[in-house]
Amino acid sequence: MKHSAQTAANPPTKRGTYASSRALALEDGKYRSAGAILVADRRLTPTPVFDTYWRFAAERHAVYQARIRGEDGPWTQDKVIAGHRFTNCYRAADRVSQYLISNVAYLPDTDDPIEVMFRILLFKMFNKVETWQALCEALDETPTHKGFDVEVYNRILGSRIEAGTRLYSAAYIVPPPPFGAVRKHTNHLRLLAYLLHQRVLEHVRHAPTMRDAYRLLAELPGIGPFLAYQFLIDLNYSAALSFDEMDFVVPGPGARDGIRKCFGDSARGIEADIIAYMAEHQDEHFTRLGLTFGGLYGRPLQLIDCQNLFCEVDKYARVVHPDHVGHSGRTRIKQKFTANPSMMRPWFPPKWGLNDKVGEPALAS
Repeated sequence: MKHSAQTAANPPTKRGTYASSRALALEDGKYRSAGAILVADRRLTPTPVFDTYWRFAAERHAVYQARIRGEDGPWTQDKVIAGHRFTNCYRAADRVSQYLISNVAYLPDTDDPIEVMFRILLFKMFNKVETWQALCEALDETPTHKGFDVEVYNRILGSRIEAGTRLYSAAYIVPPPPFGAVRKHTNHLRLLAYLLHQRVLEHVRHAPTMRDAYRLLAELPGIGPFLAYQFLIDLNYSAALSFDEMDFVVPGPGARDGIRKCFGDSARGIEADIIAYMAEHQDEHFTRLGLTFGGLYGRPLQLIDCQNLFCEVDKYARVVHPDHVGHSGRTRIKQKFTANPSMMRPWFPPKWGLNDKVGEPALAS
């Protein structure tokens, strides 16, 4: 079977049991080897990191579920997971995504899709909750595209820089677009003005496919493939877009490293197809390894989640499988885990139909 990220439109069948995601070993301690797999007409031989991918996913998600239930730590016996910061298996469950969904994408003051999309992109340019909150406080209102003024916003953000405050998240690098300003944030504000003037948001909203919407964002100055896809996923959380997360995927640099560790150099050039394979065959491999994985309130891993998991397994393998090296050559995990004491009730895009299944307020990692 040939796997294509663009045509992988049918999500895996949902599982029948969702009560627990804790990794469960088979009673006899044995499991079936994955053997060779066929992806995009190419025969791939998985390395030991491939099985680690599934074990990591089950254990990391079990940690998330334990925290949701309000259990006291430690939440895992895996010392690598316990000691280092790894994102959740589901991108939408991470702290910044949760904030964006609850406090940016679904505010009750507007149902204008262009307004919502503008707010999301303004937030994502910096990807930092505190920067968004500072803008709202200084403006004494939620930012709007109709009231957007580059000079006003530039003064607000410039004053934070002068006070020694970081504007950008360290989650990933957002390069400055080429709009001639000295300051990076000024160039990003000018990019927002440019896309409003060019009516890019309207074009994205009416794009016939997710791939078409992605191309419109990727063509923006200074954005590029990785950021365009990340921005599109965030826009798609809102009611302004309605693409299926199983429609399309763009592998980022970290995911490419994780894929190489799972399959070696033979995976080069078919990374998107491999991500589609992982999403389509997740039930098969969790079962093969004797792992229970209930998903996100019954929602299976989507393409974006499998892509992100490759990034996290790339980091995890630096410690657990140091003999398997990715393209970057990195050998250690930089960020240590620190529990976030703030309580948040998980809340997801209403169109997913998950919020009725969410329990009491719980920690977001």
